[in-house]
Formats: sequence, C-alpha cells, structure tokens
Amino acid sequence: MNHPAGRVLTLLELLQSGGVRTAAELAERLGVDARTVRRYVEHLLDLEIPVESVRGRYGGYRLARGFRLPPLMLGDEEALAVLLGLLEGRRSGLTAAFGPAGETAAAKIRRVLPARLGERLQGVLDSIAFTGAPVQSAPLDATVLLTVSDAVAARRPIAIAYGDRTDRVVHPYAIVSHKDRWYVRALDPAIGQERTFRLDRIAGARTLPGSFEPPEEDPARSLVTGFATADYRYEVAIRVQGTVEQIRARFPASVAVIEQGGTEPVVGDEQDQPWHRLAIRAERLDWIPPTLAALDLPFEIEEPAELRDLVLAFAERLAARVRGASA
Repeated sequence: MNHPAGRVLTLLELLQSGGVRTAAELAERLGVDARTVRRYVEHLLDLEIPVESVRGRYGGYRLARGFRLPPLMLGDEEALAVLLGLLEGRRSGLTAAFGPAGETAAAKIRRVLPARLGERLQGVLDSIAFTGAPVQSAPLDATVLLTVSDAVAARRPIAIAYGDRTDRVVHPYAIVSHKDRWYVRALDPAIGQERTFRLDRIAGARTLPGSFEPPEEDPARSLVTGFATADYRYEVAIRVQGTVEQIRARFPASVAVIEQGGTEPVVGDEQDQPWHRLAIRAERLDWIPPTLAALDLPFEIEEPAELRDLVLAFAERLAARVRGASA
C-alpha cells in the first residue's frame, strides 16, 4: 500500500505478529525512513492502540502485552496460507505440542470466513492427498518450546532438565528441524563446547538472568556435521572415486564427512573423476554394503577390516540370487 493510511495499517499488522520490531526493520518493510515510522507509531497512539517503545540494543516497537485487536480479517490467500500451515504442522508433529489447539484454531478461522470463501478453502483441503502417513514423533512440551524460543531470541541462558541432570545451564542460540525432529543448538558453558539437545527430551526449562553472544556459525550445518562426527562404535574410512554430488546422493552430510582423497584422477578411468575419503562413524556396519552398491562408484575400504568381509558377503549373496533366478 502506497497511501499513508495503508502503511499505518501494515505497521499495525507487523506489530500484531508479536515481538519487538526495530525501527530499521519496520522502515525497510514499509519502504519509508525511520522518522516516518515514528510518525506512523504516533498515528496508532492517537487511535488508542498501545504501542510501546523498547530501549536498548534489541529495542524497537511492540504492542502492549494483553492488548486485543479487533476481529481478525483475512484475505483469500491469507486464509488459505494459515489453514495449510495448520494442516502441515499437524502432519509434521510440530503442533502436537499444543494438543487440540491447531484443530480449534482452524475451526475458528472457518467460522469467521464468508461462506463462499469457506467453501472454496474446504474444497482445497478436501482435494489434497498425501503419499505418507503423518509423522508420529514425540510431542513437544509447549511451555518448554516457548521458553527456549524466547531465550534464543533474547540471547538469555536457560536451565533445563535433560536426562539425569535437572538443572543444566546452557546458552541456546538456535532451534533446528531435522528429519522430523526438533533440536536445540546451545553452548554448554561448563565445558565450553557446542551441544545438541533433542527438544522433545527437555523435561523443563526456565530462563536465567544474563545474556550471551551466539557463535558465528550456521546452526543447521553444524547440527548435521555434529551427527556425522559423534562418538559411535565404528570409525569407518572409505575412499570413493566420483563427484561430491554423486557421493552425497547416498551419504548425506549427517552420515559422512567427505575429505579430498589426495589421489589424482587417472585419465580415462571413470570419466577422470577424483578420489574422496569418507569418514563415517556408525553403531552398525550392515547398512554400508548395500549403500555402496547403490552408489555404484569405485571404492576402497581403508578401515575397519570387518567391513571388507561384510561387503564380500553381500556381493556373494547378490551373485547367488542372480544365479538362482536365472537357473
């Protein structure tokens, strides 16, 4: 909206989404300067909408706590986006933390929509089919989720009950979704190391005073790399000739760390592809032979010797089945 009144309404919508919004962020979203943002805030105050100014490094503007806006009004695309989001949240297991709240929220939205729009949206939902069953992951504790996310946003330490420790102090800096599970990336100040915690296994959390600076890293990347380098029963080293893209198709970053093998490609050998070294930590080895077969690239097993025997046994079983089928 280019009209000032339209931008004031857009400002109200941004503040209604919750949290503190900085003047710079609001100015960028509205396409105006910071001085104009302050003027728009004054317009909202004139309309008796309680907008609070928050000082400090993470300061900005927010709506006063407990303030209730007029009845919700959604356009066609907004209503569809909300209902689809609730549907996907239920199937992914995320909204299981809130019990029936997702169902009741969707029902309330349908009740306030015009009949024509409600029928169209129901038609969309009825026409959607899924190839898999809903995720049956462990439900998240809503209070824990809100406490941890608030701490991540405000850079505040928290004390959590995790495993056999009921008052573990950590500095959470990200919540990461990976393979239908939710994890918290945090610094454990007691040992000075980055740690990963399953969000559904945190039995309780409370915010502590103080603040911290998060590490400069990609939390999603560090999470999957941490899985690949965790302590397991076996340390596997395999050299594979092929591109990183080919190798990653069967050995993702959460499974293997890929290192340059150091061996130059041989001209005319497998399209002159380089060799790479895969470092894998695993509790079991039985899944590796069929994965290498599916990879269908030249490979050499460096360690452990037990894996060589498993690969040979797997190859013999495949050959025996082929001979039996052709007999």
